[in-house]
Amino acid sequence: HAFDAAEIRSTLQSVRFPLEHIAADIYVLPYPRRVGLESAAGPGLILLSPGVRPLSAEHQHAELTHELGHLIHYALMPDTDTQAWQQYRAVRGIVDEVTYSADAAHANRPHEIFAEDFRALFGDALATYAGTIENNDLVAPRLVAGLSRFISDLAQQTLAAPLRVVAGDSRASRGSVRFGRGGTQVVALDVFDVTGRRLASLSPIMSANGIEWAWDGRDAHGRAVQSAVVFARARDGQGGTARVTRLQ
Repeated sequence: HAFDAAEIRSTLQSVRFPLEHIAADIYVLPYPRRVGLESAAGPGLILLSPGVRPLSAEHQHAELTHELGHLIHYALMPDTDTQAWQQYRAVRGIVDEVTYSADAAHANRPHEIFAEDFRALFGDALATYAGTIENNDLVAPRLVAGLSRFISDLAQQTLAAPLRVVAGDSRASRGSVRFGRGGTQVVALDVFDVTGRRLASLSPIMSANGIEWAWDGRDAHGRAVQSAVVFARARDGQGGTARVTRLQ
């Protein structure tokens, strides 16, 4: 019993968090994952596994919103940002790193607590239908002073640095195209056609204005790309997606 694409779109439209600068692929899987039935998320990726019985709209909204929470912390508060995680732990009251760690029981893992906080605070009425979170020993997210503001403020990190075309304009290109964004996060950039097929992966270059990527209009095999429209996005999911209309 796979997820319904209409419910996925409804969840994305109703979540109360700015997602427009987060790039990700959402895969609706037709079969269970080999390691289990659970859905999962990673940097720029969500996998939605089917259920063993029909999935209610509430279940679908709740599960996807939880995975969106993971997507947010991977993109905006990665594990390397120890200062942000320390602040989150302090606000949430989970500073005990023995009880609350990546190796703890599922409900005590900081990633899972964050994802549940995100669902409870930013999900729609269907996503929050149960009125509870996985770890019932914790204070309800809405009662934690400063928690909603802390998560909301994470969005400002990407809103300040959208991905853009920096050479020519968005109707570039019989020659090379350059993409760029502010910041210092050095990651690869992928270029896709409208079907989602990856055409090329670009290495980053530091510039005076942040990070840039140069694309010569060719795919990974050196062939000139004929697609009328291409899209680009950074591997870390930050900065959104840049569109280029290619002139034939």
